[in-house]
Amino acid sequence: MGLSSRGVRVIAAEPPPYWNMKEWIDGFKRLINYLELDKVHIFGASLGGFMAQKFAELTKNCPRVASLVLCNTFTDTSVFEYNDSAALFWLLPSLVLKRMLMGNFTTDKIDKRIAESIDFMVERLESLNQSELASRLTLNCTPCYILPQQLNDIPITIMDVWDESALSSRVREDLYKSYPQAKLAHLKSGGNFPYLSRSDEVNLHLLIHLRQFDGTELSSSYLSLLKMPAQSSSQSEEGSVSYFNQRDKFVKIS
Repeated sequence: MGLSSRGVRVIAAEPPPYWNMKEWIDGFKRLINYLELDKVHIFGASLGGFMAQKFAELTKNCPRVASLVLCNTFTDTSVFEYNDSAALFWLLPSLVLKRMLMGNFTTDKIDKRIAESIDFMVERLESLNQSELASRLTLNCTPCYILPQQLNDIPITIMDVWDESALSSRVREDLYKSYPQAKLAHLKSGGNFPYLSRSDEVNLHLLIHLRQFDGTELSSSYLSLLKMPAQSSSQSEEGSVSYFNQRDKFVKIS
């Protein structure tokens, strides 16, 4: 809603069950073809961020991705447990699959908005059926990795949080190293779901990322984002956010 009010067209996509990366890529390609979109800017978090990278990589010969914003994500599924048993997820009951996922959620020593984001995601998790859960866990844990050199010509912003999340600091550093040309957008806190718990700050970083396409055929908005203040009138109680360009070593604080 915050982005739409600035003229940015936002499409939230929730896939049906897909059991391998090729199926998902073909399905997503059919979706953007149906919507008559030539190229898209993709915001992907966690598994969504991994699949966004894979989609950009495997459509390189006929590019469909204008840019990427990667939030709390990874480049190699080997960082997760259950790699050896991923092929058996389709057999497991929903209760077992939900317990596997909920093990990453913690509500200890966190603020109210992060706790509410976890509650919301747990509620969404309860609404998924067995095949939806099993297929997403299968995609998440089946051995697969990104070839980052295939994405060097795509504008990328990496967004992550400085507090605890499901991904380790090593995974985060590997992502930075994979895309040295990427811009970094750091949030002081936000947990596993900053797009819910820190939506104002995430929207700010998305607007900054999208401003570089103003006035081009890849613009995401019918309004000029360059002429609009990126920060809403109500400052986040979490304080400042930083926008860091790895190549130029330049930091802007808003």
